[in-house]
Amino acid sequence: MTEPSTKQADDSVITSVTNGVGRIELNKPKLINALSQDMVARIDEALNAWRDDDSVKLVLVTGRGERGLCAGGDIKAVYNDIVAGTDENAKFWNREYKMNFAISEFPKPYVVVMNGITMGGGVGISGHGSHRIVTDSTKVGMPETGIGLFPDVGGTHLLANGPGELGTHLALTGQPVRAGTAITLGIADYFVPDAQIPDLIADLTAGEDLESVLGKYAGEAPADDLAEAADWINACYVGDDAEAIVAALAAHENPDAKSTAELIKTKAPTSVKVTLAAIRNAEKMTLDEVLEQDYRVAVTLTGLPDLKEGIRAQVIDKDRNPQWNPASLAEVSDEQVQSILTTDHEDKVFS
Repeated sequence: MTEPSTKQADDSVITSVTNGVGRIELNKPKLINALSQDMVARIDEALNAWRDDDSVKLVLVTGRGERGLCAGGDIKAVYNDIVAGTDENAKFWNREYKMNFAISEFPKPYVVVMNGITMGGGVGISGHGSHRIVTDSTKVGMPETGIGLFPDVGGTHLLANGPGELGTHLALTGQPVRAGTAITLGIADYFVPDAQIPDLIADLTAGEDLESVLGKYAGEAPADDLAEAADWINACYVGDDAEAIVAALAAHENPDAKSTAELIKTKAPTSVKVTLAAIRNAEKMTLDEVLEQDYRVAVTLTGLPDLKEGIRAQVIDKDRNPQWNPASLAEVSDEQVQSILTTDHEDKVFS
C-alpha cells in the first residue's frame, strides 16, 4: 500500500509514508539542502506524528540532488538575523536541538543516507540516528570553527566519543572525513556504494525487512584515511590548553601535524578555545546536557563579532579573509571561555 505525500506549504521537506516507511526528503538541492527553521519544524513534526503511529515501522531520511544530504544550517539566514538584530537564530537553534534529541530517542529505526556533503546541521539530522549509511561520495564534518561558531547540534557529544583524540582533531580543524573515517569515528554504521542507494531505497519502500536490505547492500568500508595519523593526533591533542595543542602540533616531526597547526591558527580563536572546552565537557555529559550547553554557547556567540565576520568572509563577500576579534588564542582568556559555556539565556532547550 502506498500513501500520498503529505501536502505542505512548500516542498523544502517532503514527507510521505510508503509500506510502513516514513520518508523525510530534504528538497533544497541548490543549497545542498541547507536547513531553515521551517525545515527543522517540519522534520520534528513528522517524527512526532510517526513516533506512536503503528503504521510507520521505520523512518528513512535522504537529501535530494547530487551534492549531498545536507550542508548544515542556512548560514546566510543566520547572518541576516544578526544584522537585523532579531531573535530568530535563538528560535532556530532551540527547535533544532530539540529535534536532534528527538532523533536520538526515536523508538523505531531511523535510517539516514549520508551521501555527499553532510556537515554541521546535516550531522545533527544524521549522527544521532540508529542506522547511519555512508557512501563513496560522503564528506562529513563540523566546520564551524572556520565561521566563528562551534560544533553544535550535539556534535561535541559525537566527537568526544570517538577513538583517542580523533574527534578533537576534527572539531578544532573543521576538516571533513570520508566514509571509512566516519565509521571509525562512530558517527556512521554502514557503507553502501552510491550506485546501490536507489536500489536500497526501492527495497525498503517496497516493504522489505531493514536488516535484510542492509545485509544485501552494505559492504566493507573504504580504509580510514586518518589511520596513519592516529599516532600524532593522539600525542598532540592532549589536555585542555588549545595553545599547548597548537605548539605540540607545530613541534611534531610529522609534516601533516605541522600543517595542522597552521590550519588551526586560521580559525576563529574564540571558537577554537570554546570548542576544545565543549569537547572536554561533553566527555562527561549526556546528549541532552550537551545540547543545553550548545544552546548557551550558540546564543552567546551570536552576540560576539566573530560569527558575523566569519559568515561575511566565507559566504557574503567571499574574500576568505576573516578578521577575528580577538585575533589570537593568547587573547582569549579562560574566564571568557567559561562565560560563553555557562551563561544562561531566557529560554532553555529542555525546561
